[in-house]
Amino acid sequence: MSRTALACVPCPHPRIPLAQMRTVYDCEEVQTKLDKLIAQEHAPLKATYERMLSKGAQRFQVKPSGLPVMAELYEELPNFHDVLDDVRRQIALCADSGDALEITPLLLLGPPGVGKTHFARQLAELLGTGMGFVSMSSLTAGWLIGGASSQWKGAKPGKVFEALVDGQYANPVMVVDEIDKAAAEASYDPLGALYSLLEHDTARAFTDEFAEVALDASQLIWVATANDARAIPEPILNRCNVYEIEAPDFEAARGIARRLYRNIRGAHEWGRQFGEEPLESVLDALAAVPPREMRRAWMTGFGNAKLAARGEVQLADLPAAGSGRRGPLGFTS
Repeated sequence: MSRTALACVPCPHPRIPLAQMRTVYDCEEVQTKLDKLIAQEHAPLKATYERMLSKGAQRFQVKPSGLPVMAELYEELPNFHDVLDDVRRQIALCADSGDALEITPLLLLGPPGVGKTHFARQLAELLGTGMGFVSMSSLTAGWLIGGASSQWKGAKPGKVFEALVDGQYANPVMVVDEIDKAAAEASYDPLGALYSLLEHDTARAFTDEFAEVALDASQLIWVATANDARAIPEPILNRCNVYEIEAPDFEAARGIARRLYRNIRGAHEWGRQFGEEPLESVLDALAAVPPREMRRAWMTGFGNAKLAARGEVQLADLPAAGSGRRGPLGFTS
């Protein structure tokens, strides 16, 4: 495939520059299919092929120039250290070589709210490649991944197609959320597209059912999330590095709450009206809240404190458990 070296492009983690280009589909194949279409009968497919030709087949491919600084991620995601170790090892393998970055698909198992999707966003930010998202609780989740046949009314390409054709990168992070919620029917397996996509060799020529053009999806970085591994087919489990994600312990949760307070305070002009550090009693209360709910709790607390003309968030400013109402969290004493 054609590859051209590029100068490093600044990004939040400068030790992972955009270093080369990758061809993700064959424009001659697209042109051939376009020429064979009857425009009146296949207008959506015609527009798709024209879009592919207009955008061209070259996409940026992240290539590490060295190990990125990940200390902040280890601090921010204390319950993901094993996963971060895995990512760090795989980055290290190609850091001083001409090889492309390859990360084995990750499956994160754990209860809702422990930060699984947040981890995927942070990984995408670390690599600078953007992120695609598919919720497998949708009835059409399988079609969302691999597209639906153009013979179906309202059909369109899938998320993999969108990421590679409409996106800028050959290796974006693709999140398959709640993969254990996919409900297979006798005539249709919503996870079918993943069987080939999660295998590096077969993903090099993945065909979207709508466009029917081979795409090089071998560089996609897959992160799947689930609550229960028992509902996930064995072929999917065998293709992933599987990690059990526990809720952060009390001290780690307090640390997450403290960093969120500082981040929210520092990101807003009104934040200067509040103290640099939160009350210890508030941190203790928020340590019992799932990480994904902490930001909402802080924002409610800041707003209630502001209404009360106070420069500190107190326990009474936090939302009641499970609601946006003012009052102490339901689990505090």
